[in-house]
Formats: sequence, structure tokens, C-alpha cells
Amino acid sequence: MAFDYVSLEDAIARDGTRMVVVSGGPSPWGEAAKGILHVKGLDWVAVRLDPTNAALTDWTGVKSAPALMHDGEPARSNWAEILLWAEERVPSPALLPNDAEARAQVMGLAHEICGEGGLGKTRRLALVHAGMKGEGGFEARATRYLAAKYGYSPETGAAARGRVAALLGMLARRLKAQREAGSDYYFGDAMTAVDIYSATVMALFRPLPPELCEMREGLRVAFGTRDPETDAALDPILIAHRDMMYERHLELPLSL
Repeated sequence: MAFDYVSLEDAIARDGTRMVVVSGGPSPWGEAAKGILHVKGLDWVAVRLDPTNAALTDWTGVKSAPALMHDGEPARSNWAEILLWAEERVPSPALLPNDAEARAQVMGLAHEICGEGGLGKTRRLALVHAGMKGEGGFEARATRYLAAKYGYSPETGAAARGRVAALLGMLARRLKAQREAGSDYYFGDAMTAVDIYSATVMALFRPLPPELCEMREGLRVAFGTRDPETDAALDPILIAHRDMMYERHLELPLSL
């Protein structure tokens, strides 16, 4: 479902569902949260993140996005919190299986994309490392900001590409096994949350074209940073799956 951007003051005065989102570029976590709300058919309004705005931080309690606010409830800023809230509020279509073992597998793979040490955060770290070394990645100002915010060190940065490649390889093998079994999705024959997370994290490697995703050009260049190890692991099936998800399930063009 389409959503509108409103001012912070308007958002605070409203009831219902509001979410603080990153502007100017497709943050994988924010775009996944948008995708979940879209799939669930939930009405909501967006507020653009301004980490320097003290009133926004006072409202949400965090200086990052996404941060989902519903009525007077505390902010939900973790990927799992947002998913579980949406699942409880609108059970169908389900993005998590009912079976306990299958549900644990879906949540585990989702963590390997969205969580600490997961694909999104490790790729971001690799782009910070590239920026530090002048080998692409984020622009200098963004590199310094992100390095300080997320605890970058040369040692963790140097290890990031290998971790990214391992995670990309794991995801590609899963999709290929599913394809051989006759499915386009990561689990079973239907979309789960993992399919949404996988689709949105691909923005950190190959952003959607400008006609579908208007974004700051410097950020587009940064996200498109190439290196042989990552290129070898970025199997075409991952981009094909991303394209399928946007064609069938997610909203285009992106609203940033």
C-alpha cells in the first residue's frame, strides 16, 4: 500500500502506525519494513530520519531508522520486533510458518541477513573499510560517520569481505536448491520474511535502476562498489530473486 510522508509534529500528533525511515537511499532494513507493511496491507505514514533532531530522538528513543511507532506503544526499531508486530497484527498473509521448526529456520536465516554479523551490516562494514582505504565505498564524510557509529576497526573491516562472500554463497545455494525443487522462494512454495529481507539487502550490491529507485548518486556509487571476492559470490540467482520479489510482491518505484 502507498504511504505518505508527514512532518514530525504531524506524526507525533497522530494515532495509528507511523515509521521513521531513511531518506535518499534504500536502507535494506527500512525497505524491508516498508515491504512487510505493504504485504500486510497496513496503513501508515512515514517520517524522514534526521539524527540531529532531538525531538525525533526523544519521541522514538533511537537515532536510527526504521523506528515503528504505533499509538502510544514504545518504538520498535529492531527488524525482528517489526516483523513480529506485523505478524501479530495481520496474521495473513503469513510471513512466518506456523510449524515451530520451520519458523526457527526462517528466523535464523533472517538473522543472517538482518542481524548482527549478518549480510546487511557486514556489507556496510565492508563499504566503510573500502572508504577508509580510498577503494570506493562511502564518501569520506559518510565513512567517518558510519565508522564512529558502528565501531569500525581495520581488523573487522578487513574481515568483512570474506564474511559477505560466505553469506552470499549460502543464500545462493539455498535458492538453487529451492529452484531445483520447483520453488522461487527460500522456504516452501510461498513467500516468507526471508524473501523480503533478501530482496532489499541486494540494494547494497546492485541498486535498482534510477527509474525504480531515485537515490543520491554518491550513495548509488558506494553501494555499487565492486571487488573480485564479492563479485564471485554474488550469484545471478540472488538478483533474479530480488527482481521477482519486486515484480510480484513489493511496491515500485521505491519512495525515498
